[in-house]
Amino acid sequence: MSSDFEGYEQDFAVLTAEITNKIARVPRLPPDEKKQVVANVEKQLEEAKELLEQMDLEVREIPPQSRGMYSNRMRSYKQEMGKLETDFKRSRIAYSDEVRNELLGDDGNSSENQRAHLLDNTERLERSSRRLEAGYQIAVETEQIGQEMLENLSHDREKIQRARERLRETDANLGKSSRVLTGMLRRKRRKKEEKQVSRNRKRASLVAQWLRVRLPMQGTRVRALVWEDPTCRGAAGPMSHGH
Repeated sequence: MSSDFEGYEQDFAVLTAEITNKIARVPRLPPDEKKQVVANVEKQLEEAKELLEQMDLEVREIPPQSRGMYSNRMRSYKQEMGKLETDFKRSRIAYSDEVRNELLGDDGNSSENQRAHLLDNTERLERSSRRLEAGYQIAVETEQIGQEMLENLSHDREKIQRARERLRETDANLGKSSRVLTGMLRRKRRKKEEKQVSRNRKRASLVAQWLRVRLPMQGTRVRALVWEDPTCRGAAGPMSHGH
């Protein structure tokens, strides 16, 4: 992109040099040749304007961080173009009898007052041209600022979209983590309950074993005590004998 700009830049430099040379020659040329040179300069000025427009389009395509240098160069070229147009107008007005007669409507015998009036009009035209140029420059800079703002907004939008995507992914991961933790807690609670049931069963089994062992032993001891008691022995004897 910068190579295209530099190519237009070189063409503009060559063209403006030719225009400057021809404008300087206009006052010294005979009328017929003068008319031809004037027409040629007008054509070349149009070509120079077209080159400026192409250069301006190229500058708009340059990234904002590199655009400042080219914008300053464009500003200088536009000022040079304005000066060429002013010099050309002065050359035609000051030295071309045909143009002067067309503007003043006289027979070419202009007085000092007419010349002063003509110069005053020229200065007004120059001021108007400068105001137009300033307005155009402001419009270009405003457009550049607007374009940069749009680019910044586009970048911010992309950042927001990426943040939203990351947030969605985080929510999905949190949901998965929550389900995993819930499953782990359920399995842990189930294992705990199973262990508790297993311990209760073991305790019940131990109690049952103890009872099976202790109850028969307690019954034997009771019979032994009865047998050893003399008061119960007689009663126990027949029972034993009868048995």
